[in-house]
Amino acid sequence: MVGPLSGDWLRCPAPAKLNLFLHVTGRRPDGYHTLQSAFRLLDWHDTISLRVRGDGRVVRSRPLAGVADEDDLAVRAARLLQAHSGCRLGIELAVDKRLPMGGGLGGGSSDAATVLLALNRLWSLDLDRATMMALALRLGADVPFFVFGRDAFAEGVGERLQPMVLPPCHYVVAKPQLEVPTAAVFGDPQLTRDSAPIKMADFAASTTRNDLEPVVRLRYPEVDRLIRWLGRYAPARMTGSGACVFAPFSDESEALRIAALCPAPWQARSVSSLASHPLRDWVRD
Repeated sequence: MVGPLSGDWLRCPAPAKLNLFLHVTGRRPDGYHTLQSAFRLLDWHDTISLRVRGDGRVVRSRPLAGVADEDDLAVRAARLLQAHSGCRLGIELAVDKRLPMGGGLGGGSSDAATVLLALNRLWSLDLDRATMMALALRLGADVPFFVFGRDAFAEGVGERLQPMVLPPCHYVVAKPQLEVPTAAVFGDPQLTRDSAPIKMADFAASTTRNDLEPVVRLRYPEVDRLIRWLGRYAPARMTGSGACVFAPFSDESEALRIAALCPAPWQARSVSSLASHPLRDWVRD
């Protein structure tokens, strides 16, 4: 999945994730919510192209629609790693967005993590995973998971991760024609914030839920309709704070068939689980 150097450019994948469940267990004094979740990597990804610069500058080779340089997590990741390491090299980067923005698939967080992992190699930094995950947390709660690089049971704000061994699975992931603002969902007074913690050994998709889903379904009836449609074929739920929803299938041909039935203007695709992040070995444990 990692592309070869071409004209000094390196192409790297930034895979999506699913939250197989998401429980909100509390709220800290600083306003952040404590969570429990099961993160799963998918074989659907953005692509980050990187080319080392000798002048120390971090630049985008092309703009990302609707995202200013200072708000681009990929750019922020490069600048953070540069400041931490004291590296005098720079980087030119471009993001080929395939993952929907505002969909709950972690696209921006994954882009940032791929930049961290790739630059650890391109800049010959040799930082360990714990250091990289601590830096990743400064960029967002989901970023450490992608640096961790394998399916995980998550706690805290999402940064306390334990590896999970999950059987391979195919999914239909469907997206409505809208984006859901994460902050608004977490700020909703109707959000459940006191789910009882569970143990990783007790995890089962059939006995868990996404605590954010009722809020989003009420605020955005289109998400509710999409969950109802996909739920006709398999148990469906929302990932993250939405707006994407997913359902598991043991057979890829069945997932492809259901995805093809998705009514317009919604979009659906068949995706598969990913055993580990393609760049996971680019940082040492």
